[in-house]
Amino acid sequence: MDWKVTDREATGDVMLLPLWQSKSKAPHNSLNGLPRSTISNVKSALSGQRFNGKIGSTLSIWSDNCRVVLIGMGEVDELTHKTARDAGAKAIAGLSKKDGTDLTVRFTTGWNLEGMKWFVEGMMLRDYAFLKYRKKDREEAEEKGNWNLTIQASERYLTDLKADMKIVAARVDGVHLARDLGNEPPNHLYPMAYAERAQNWANGKKNVKVEVYDWERLQKEDMGGLINVGKGSSRKPCMVIFTVNPNVDPKAQVPCIVGKGITFDTGGISLKPGASMDEMKYDMHGAATVFGLMYALQASGHKGRVHGIACLAENMPSAEAYRPGDVIPTYSGKTIEVLNTDAEGRNVLADGLWKSGELNPAYVVDLATLTGAVVVALGHEATGLWSNNDDLQERIHKAGNEEDEIAWKMPLLPAFEKEMTGSKIADVRNLGKSRWGGSCTAAAFLKQFVPPRDFDEDNDQIPWAHLDIAGTAWGADTNAMVSHGATGIHVRTLHRLITQASSSN
Repeated sequence: MDWKVTDREATGDVMLLPLWQSKSKAPHNSLNGLPRSTISNVKSALSGQRFNGKIGSTLSIWSDNCRVVLIGMGEVDELTHKTARDAGAKAIAGLSKKDGTDLTVRFTTGWNLEGMKWFVEGMMLRDYAFLKYRKKDREEAEEKGNWNLTIQASERYLTDLKADMKIVAARVDGVHLARDLGNEPPNHLYPMAYAERAQNWANGKKNVKVEVYDWERLQKEDMGGLINVGKGSSRKPCMVIFTVNPNVDPKAQVPCIVGKGITFDTGGISLKPGASMDEMKYDMHGAATVFGLMYALQASGHKGRVHGIACLAENMPSAEAYRPGDVIPTYSGKTIEVLNTDAEGRNVLADGLWKSGELNPAYVVDLATLTGAVVVALGHEATGLWSNNDDLQERIHKAGNEEDEIAWKMPLLPAFEKEMTGSKIADVRNLGKSRWGGSCTAAAFLKQFVPPRDFDEDNDQIPWAHLDIAGTAWGADTNAMVSHGATGIHVRTLHRLITQASSSN
């Protein structure tokens, strides 16, 4: 979507007019530039209560030159970020480019800067389709071209709206990148293919660094979690380390985001059932979010240094694959008793979390499509959120609420840690003793690989949070911003978390 910000001038092929409830007259300047017949029809619709402005209501008014779509926003003092984003998303979803691609959204009396941004962000987030492998649809989309969006508002908002929309657009592009990565078929996006995309993105950017630990480097570093999960595949594992603004405050403690990137998960020797196994291409969405976030931070002009780590492997059964019963080493020096090879994401994250400690992070957040148990607990409506630090957990929770990406606080009880450190032959077991509390025991496993500050056992652990996105990375049918497939979940949450903290310092 191409966009620009102007005052209330041209109308375009289609004009969206988001209006408040219980208004019997058109707001001042809302109908500028429309033909007289259209103006008359809009006024008639408002005065005759054919359109009442209730949330979810719409009315299309046609003319030879412009289709006007009235969009109900409810009461002006009850607008929330969710209702604004959802209204924008549903508005763009209901349009066809057959009516033209010059699209105008005109904000009038009662709209403030934040509300306008939320509405347009909803439009932009929904304006996505993964057509790369659909020849006819792709060619038709290319022929029609992008939406040309004109955002119109009162003159007093224009300067700030232009500046803020650049950040909104950068965030949306980061979300769409994460969706692209999640939606890619696994024969096209395997561990080193992800690494190559990251390197290509960083190429030529002075404020981005990407380092790749390939198969040989993983062995040199003794990263046994990644090595063992990925060794059964001909597509060998790797680790990708991102740094945005690598030369800024090199001694400062800054955020580090770690993502699980299982580009396809068969379950390994502990083979998954065949039904819906195709969806296991989404098992790399944690790493997809890391990449999308790094993109969004760089494109939005974030000035601080930020690290990202993507732990990438393909979990396949073969003569070379690791087995239930194996005891495997990790980068931390701790060993893992493998009770189920389908509990593989935690094994690769063990190496990534320990590696994060070398980057002197202010805090570490990991994202992973880790457990089916979290979907049982929270459905597709919320991500599970665990942390060893109450302040960090609350900040992520608030950021998620503000972005309509709910991160629900979950318990990290000592009993869960005791269960996961109760192996008779290794330091940690990769599966709980029963099916109960499966997402909580998985989080407790990860906590064992969060380093103490400076790797000094006398120090407290680095502040850490775990986001289990198994229910929110795909399949979120109630998410108005997503029509299908990968969601790009928590790119916006983490962008807010990082940039808000930076701006308050």
